[in-house]
Amino acid sequence: MVLSNCHSVPTDIFYSILEHIGDRRDLYAAALANWDWNRAATPLLYRTLDTDTRARQRNHKSGSDVIHPAYTLLHRPELGRHVRHIRETGVLHATYPVVTVAVLRALRLCDNLYSFTWVDDTPASSTAFLSFLNILRGLPLRALTLRTYSDLGEDAWAFLNTFPNLQKVAIWCMNGPPRVLQYWAPLLGSTLTELELGRCAGVPATILVAVLSQLPRLRDLRLKGAPSSAIPDILTSLPALVALDTEYLGSGLCRRLDQDAPLPPLKRLTVRTSSVDLQGPVQLWAWLSALTPHPSLESFTLYAFSTAGHTNIPRYFLLSLARRHGESLRKFLVNMTQLTLEDVQCVCELFPRLEELSCAVASRDVESIARAIEKAHNLRSLKLHVHWIPDAADTESPNSSVCTLHSPNSPVTRFGMADARALMCRPGSRLCTVAMGPHIFRGSWVQKRGGDGSEQVHFQVVEDGSSGRRLS
Repeated sequence: MVLSNCHSVPTDIFYSILEHIGDRRDLYAAALANWDWNRAATPLLYRTLDTDTRARQRNHKSGSDVIHPAYTLLHRPELGRHVRHIRETGVLHATYPVVTVAVLRALRLCDNLYSFTWVDDTPASSTAFLSFLNILRGLPLRALTLRTYSDLGEDAWAFLNTFPNLQKVAIWCMNGPPRVLQYWAPLLGSTLTELELGRCAGVPATILVAVLSQLPRLRDLRLKGAPSSAIPDILTSLPALVALDTEYLGSGLCRRLDQDAPLPPLKRLTVRTSSVDLQGPVQLWAWLSALTPHPSLESFTLYAFSTAGHTNIPRYFLLSLARRHGESLRKFLVNMTQLTLEDVQCVCELFPRLEELSCAVASRDVESIARAIEKAHNLRSLKLHVHWIPDAADTESPNSSVCTLHSPNSPVTRFGMADARALMCRPGSRLCTVAMGPHIFRGSWVQKRGGDGSEQVHFQVVEDGSSGRRLS
């Protein structure tokens, strides 16, 4: 049966349709379409409230000089039940204390609040934060994110240590003593599944291990500044962990792990590191292999910076990774880390389920890249930072000895729309996203009406970049 109009569509599926709209302006337009769409779009419009405030002429009713969503909630209290996520900025409340009063009143109306984010980049801690904590303590809060330049103060931390039932905590406080849940972990052990600690530098490894071992339900962990030698011990105390984002600092010696150590089967591993050596920090590759001794890894991400240029990945590490995770790895994202075309070909052959690949590579032409990824039959996204090797014609130019990094303003254009289409349209290819430096090409099948009035399927490639969007 063909639905003739929107009134024929069951109203209970409108919400599922409209929640795929990412732009709030489009949601606002949908809310004005009719009453059915309004009832579905309104909860989505108020699901996330961000203090994206703007200066305005003084409003005599509110006494405020800024626009804040709290005033809408006070005007229409019934909307408070739709709010799930709130983000507040400390600088706003330090500048406009009258707004704080209204925001606190509105916060009490959000009785279904799931997450709260506090961002404050001012050098002095905000006294308003304690007022927010007093209200948040009585709400069904499940996620809390703190990103501040200054320390929150002992009173605030003492109060935070009484918050139970949180499932996600993210702490990024750049000043004051490092906060790693020393007194909070026992209360969160039965519920916490996601944790970010943005400042672990200076915390003894024994304290980190002792604290994190009290959080056995953790599934997603991000640590910044934690000693590399402590990471294996931390993992052995977290049997449910599936995602780890950490740094390799290269300080101290990493002891050899017991082959029978009960490490969790990680599915996503992200590592950030830097070095003065092109081969990467000492022991990095052995350390990475030791973290995932059993087949499990689906995504491997590496951000490696070297003062001597691009970091190179040794071939033996690729072979070791493939022996363990060849049948499971879907994402190999080493970004600016250098691979040879032979390494790229090796990755594509050793990981048959590979869907996303990102790396730096040197190549003479596009055909060489196409041959390197020929065996990646499941590849959907390819992101390369290419150093184009000068060909015979370029050697006659005065700058021929320098490889050219792909750029929209490069005098040597090596990759364009036609090349992206050719890579996507190869026989058996599933590639739909190709990024070369700052240029991103996306391909998709679209339906268009032909000249004879019939519907035809056409493969369309769209380029996103500084030069705008163009259709092929």
